Amino acid sequence: MSRHEASPTTVQPASNHRPNACCFCWCCCCSCSWNEDRERAWRASRETKLETIPNCEACAKPTAEEVRGWAQSFDKLMKSPAGRNVFREFLRTEYSEENMLFWLACEELKGECNKHSIDEKARVIYEDYISILSPKEVSLDSRVREVINRKMQEPSSHTFDDAQLQIYTLMHRDSYPRFLNSAIYKALLQSVSRAASEA
Repeated sequence: MSRHEASPTTVQPASNHRPNACCFCWCCCCSCSWNEDRERAWRASRETKLETIPNCEACAKPTAEEVRGWAQSFDKLMKSPAGRNVFREFLRTEYSEENMLFWLACEELKGECNKHSIDEKARVIYEDYISILSPKEVSLDSRVREVINRKMQEPSSHTFDDAQLQIYTLMHRDSYPRFLNSAIYKALLQSVSRAASEA
């Protein structure tokens, strides 16, 4: 079974409560039992050493205007916690969630000031996303890898800046256009638009 395929036994039968049209389950923003089962199976198959990165960023359900704004620019999507959650859920379906996890880890590292914490987090990021031995290795060119290897001799909060930019660009050019055409985005847009019209 691949890392993204959930066992049929983890999904509750149709007779039980399933997410309704306004539920935000598929981007982790509610705690219904269906979503919890799915998250539990996912965590078991794809655990990260960066325990501080949440399975889902805390956020309010986005407005219709905000969701429409995500189609205007990738920057708007990535600046929105709800947008990152939905995009991350989409990346799971493409077997590339590690790109978002790496980007989030770099953002967290850039906010760190303590030298010991920087060293530790940089080491974990390297082991989780840069090492060729990691199952969650992100796709980087050899030049960026060489820069990281040099910087890892004396890690700083900006050790992975070049790599983070490369992954951001990859998500923008490769995954973002498909996200805008995905069932996940279209369903959310339809849901929030309907809710706005009924308000």
